Amino acid sequence: MMIVDCGLRIANPRSAIRNPQSGVLMAWIMKNSGTMQVPRRDEPYLTDEMKQTLEKEYLPRFPRKQAATIPALHLVQDAYNCVPYQACEEIAAFLGLQPSDVQDTASFYDEFTVEVQGKYLIMLCQSISCELMGQVELQEKIARKLGIEPGMTTDDGRFTLRPCECLGSCGSGPCALINHDLHEDITFDNFERVLDSLE
Repeated sequence: MMIVDCGLRIANPRSAIRNPQSGVLMAWIMKNSGTMQVPRRDEPYLTDEMKQTLEKEYLPRFPRKQAATIPALHLVQDAYNCVPYQACEEIAAFLGLQPSDVQDTASFYDEFTVEVQGKYLIMLCQSISCELMGQVELQEKIARKLGIEPGMTTDDGRFTLRPCECLGSCGSGPCALINHDLHEDITFDNFERVLDSLE
């Protein structure tokens, strides 16, 4: 059965939902982020030390404070293995931005996540070059070794496996980042040795 609504062809009606206010059948899921409750803690994520680092090392490099958004996100991500929503608000207040601007930046780049990840973040490149060099099979073997699916974290909290877009090392694929360390010309055997050394 094919449902046509507002010019959209919905191949699978079960994936569609009905807007409770208008009764219109929609092909997408809406979420009311305007009323989302941000989990909070008393201690700030963007510490005074981080602010000093930004003021001394990064802000002088840029004509506007807002340009330090990515360095600020890196400081928080490195410290907590994620960028909580509260941290986005704190970064926004420090740099004179709207929280949504910081959240948009954090959600755009693969390296940042609002969800806690493992001690070791494995970002396996899935660009066309790496795919042609065996990335798909490699990812399956790494996932099987770790006992997780891509996008998941091991039960012990040590490893998170995430596919990502191009890492800029197309001549040496497949490649991956483990935290900030780039690994090139990966085979399962040589990458397994790296993982075992981290365990």
